[in-house]
Amino acid sequence: MLGYDADGFVRDGVAHRVVAGAVHYFRIHPDLWEDRLRRVRALGVNTVDTYVPWNFHELPDGRTDFTGWRDVARFVRLAGGMGLDVVLRPGPYICAEWEFGGLPARLLAVDGLRLRCADPAYLAEVDGWFDAVVPELLPLLASRGGPVVAVQVENEYGSYGDDTAYLRHLRDGLVRRGVDCLLFTTDGAHDTMQQGGTLPGHLATATFGSRAPERLAVLRRHQPEGPLTAMEFWIGWFDQWGLPHHVRDAKETAASLDELLATGASVSLYMAHGGTSFGLWAGANHSGAHPLDAGYEPTVTSYDYDAPIGEAGELTEKFHALREVIGRYLPLPELPGGELPAPVPRVAPQRLERADGRAPLLAGLDALSQPVERAAPLPMEQLGQSLGLIHYRTHVPGPRPELPLRIDGLADRAQVFADGRPLGTLDRNSPGATLALATGEDGVTLDILVEALGRVNYGPNMDDRKGVTRGVSHGGQRLFGWQIRPLPLTDLSGLRFTGDLDGAEARDSEARDGEARDGEARDGEARDGETARDSEVRDGEPVFHRFTAELPSPADAFVALPGWGRGLLWVNGFLLGRYCAAGPQRTLYAPAPLWRSGGNELVVLELERHGQALELRDEPDLGPTTAAPSSEY
Repeated sequence: MLGYDADGFVRDGVAHRVVAGAVHYFRIHPDLWEDRLRRVRALGVNTVDTYVPWNFHELPDGRTDFTGWRDVARFVRLAGGMGLDVVLRPGPYICAEWEFGGLPARLLAVDGLRLRCADPAYLAEVDGWFDAVVPELLPLLASRGGPVVAVQVENEYGSYGDDTAYLRHLRDGLVRRGVDCLLFTTDGAHDTMQQGGTLPGHLATATFGSRAPERLAVLRRHQPEGPLTAMEFWIGWFDQWGLPHHVRDAKETAASLDELLATGASVSLYMAHGGTSFGLWAGANHSGAHPLDAGYEPTVTSYDYDAPIGEAGELTEKFHALREVIGRYLPLPELPGGELPAPVPRVAPQRLERADGRAPLLAGLDALSQPVERAAPLPMEQLGQSLGLIHYRTHVPGPRPELPLRIDGLADRAQVFADGRPLGTLDRNSPGATLALATGEDGVTLDILVEALGRVNYGPNMDDRKGVTRGVSHGGQRLFGWQIRPLPLTDLSGLRFTGDLDGAEARDSEARDGEARDGEARDGEARDGETARDSEVRDGEPVFHRFTAELPSPADAFVALPGWGRGLLWVNGFLLGRYCAAGPQRTLYAPAPLWRSGGNELVVLELERHGQALELRDEPDLGPTTAAPSSEY
């Protein structure tokens, strides 16, 4: 059991220092949990800490799932089997640059519900989450022979609010359901944050990444005695689309950790291994004063975080520098065979020259979703949708001269089409922008495809509804009579790709006489060296492209999309995540368990600028780098 006295932590009656590494099971393929935990243990830590994201475990049908990728108990037991203690942070809010900070998007459809406070509607939802998750955690507690020594009450609450009644409700809810281990709060090393987020009688911890004596002095003002703990010691930083890849110098990071440990404090390295925000789980930040103001900053798919253990398990220069520092304060673990874990096998690079099938999204709407009719546009949440795209269609009468088309309450990015022709793009960071639209005698069919890029996961602007939240106007006149299609893109099986005759075997039915031809060539139009993309797929038209990759055996790969614009990428039906030419991230990590020996299907949904080839690489490319600003640490 872990506890503390006036001087510091005590574990099973013996003075103890916690040196932890943050690892998120939900950002690692479950077949690789053991591998990553062994690497974290080799770093020298004695504890692992992880969040438990509510929205990852709650399925779209409302059921709560703790199996497969969501089997948090298996992850915890694997860590315990390696001699690691475990700290759990079960929310309800986690931040973590994760979609909506771990909260389910459906909360945004509840009229009047106020997030992260003692609002009865919100507390009832939280109680439902605790009813589901706590029984999964109880057998893992140290009091019952498990490795879990501490559980967090909320997360960085002082960065959001000051509702002590809310924090007490969370604490009481955990205790009433049987959580009998050490409970703690975590907040920034600022007086206001500590004031808003701490609970009298419970351990307070802090988050920062440098200037340890100064930051710990702030914590000591709010916790006069007991262990000083940096529950998140930021040894890297996350990336946002359109900005450089953040890195932190290994020697400087090691020196900052040494400075912290020299004070006698405990620490959790955030992140020891970052992993990947697969699918559509990456969140966003927002620097504006209002949720729909400019200042929206979506996070990239990779959560490499410039951690000591890279996204694909690499043991970096930072790993060795931090391990050496930790070894000055704790005995380092014995390594199997006396060697650090070996690198994970990677693919032999190959280039997939062109797609073997295409499917335009707008032409395939019926295969992807059933429409609903509404007078006015509605946001995703009111239609029961959490992630993905959403499509809106209406008719604009005519004739009309060129007038400005405007979307009010757009989140996050809209592609607009008039009679199927790309009209332009609108973005939430330019809330006053318009597109010019004229109509003929018969008017036009107006299509709006909205891409949701991740709900805000930190700060006051978490009321981040997706889609069109207010309305669409043409020349100042509101447009009504909408057909709406939620597009979560969880099932692409209904799509008909060009080249399909009677199932997948049709891909092999075209004779290849040495000339490069794609699926449309079957219609009799031979294109000497010219791809169908050049003549039939227009930039700005969303299209699914299907590729096939042959592998001798599964191995880690990094998929690059040179020449493509922005969109989504699936491997064998699994959504790796988003890509974007704006970077910084230039490859998507595709771990070995997603691949199979022989043929593998890759599907690209390109929204903006169609490329021709994909590349499977054996090294990641996270883009041009910059040092994270010191203020972020």
